[in-house]
Amino acid sequence: MPSVILKPKREKSLLNHHPWVFSGAIARMDEAPGPGGTVDVLAADGRWLARGAYSPRSQIRVRVWSFDHAEAIDEDFFKRRLQQALGLRRRILAGTDTNACRLVAGEADALPGLIVDRYDRWVVCQFLSAGSERWKAAIVDGLEDLIPDLSGIYERSDAEVRKKEGLALATGCLRGAEPPDGVDIRENGCRYRVDVKGGHKTGFYLDQRDNRACLAAYARDADMLNCFAYTGGFAVAALLAGAAHVVNVDASSSALELARINIELNGLGEDKTSFETGDVFARLRHHHNQGRTFDLIVLDPPKFATSKGDLMRASRGYKDINRLAFHLLRPGGTLFTFSCSGMMGRDLFQKIVADAALDAGRQAVILQWLNQSPDHPTALNVPEGSYLKGLVCRVC
Repeated sequence: MPSVILKPKREKSLLNHHPWVFSGAIARMDEAPGPGGTVDVLAADGRWLARGAYSPRSQIRVRVWSFDHAEAIDEDFFKRRLQQALGLRRRILAGTDTNACRLVAGEADALPGLIVDRYDRWVVCQFLSAGSERWKAAIVDGLEDLIPDLSGIYERSDAEVRKKEGLALATGCLRGAEPPDGVDIRENGCRYRVDVKGGHKTGFYLDQRDNRACLAAYARDADMLNCFAYTGGFAVAALLAGAAHVVNVDASSSALELARINIELNGLGEDKTSFETGDVFARLRHHHNQGRTFDLIVLDPPKFATSKGDLMRASRGYKDINRLAFHLLRPGGTLFTFSCSGMMGRDLFQKIVADAALDAGRQAVILQWLNQSPDHPTALNVPEGSYLKGLVCRVC
């Protein structure tokens, strides 16, 4: 088997079972495999460290499949890993009225570069690395064998990160029937229609499931502003919990049209909702200039920082949008504010929100910290997987 030999003293992260080997840590290779080919990773003194997938174009040159020298990387390996991942999700969702979740979360399930989401009878996959692409057929076979009630397996490998791996973007049906334009799902008593073929990511923000349920406790009789509303996930949860009215704001008119459908799917009256298409920052300033205030505001923006170089600019964006939200909250009002930027640490995010409240002349307390739902777990040895963070703040 081809081997990657590290530079001296560059094995520490692998000894801690972090599954990434960066190009700068590699001294040499004894043989160059093709993209996604399996390699052994050796320390400078020849010690065996790990076995993983080689990616000649990525800065992450090897993604580790296994730290067990005796474990072969073959079809049975992927079926075992998938079986473990699916078993965890069955335990997480046991007893819930939910038929949509993340089945495989990359490194957290020891399958780096692979995302698998389930929406009712359809599974949607993202193959985001050379290794997962190389073993695509085995992964699809494993999913088909382990989930017998599927109607189809669909690919949404259209994330830009594939270009860093030297992979073309790809979408389409991999097995079975192609999903319809809208797949209806259930989540904790809420109903949603999901565009799995054209929506963000794989169609829906499954990682916010528990946070949508948490919002219900604060929503009764509230006048709510739902920013970056997308397809209305937080709006539906709030209205079913008794919110008086929800204003949904998003830059995408097509997303808001699907939000309207989701409101209707749940039998909620249109008199309790309104929709505003446009830049969220501009709409917040407009409401402030009009003297409009709210009892409850949700800020769930897209990723502002994709690299460390973006962090300062992203911090300014998070501060600005939170400052505007604090201006719009009534005394005793509640802010649900999120960052899905993995580069944004919890301490920094809390400081930004605190500075935003100070600039807005508001005093606030933290009621809760929020995270991604447990079907999006974080491996202890890969803290980068803890990307979603949120605060529930009450204005004093």
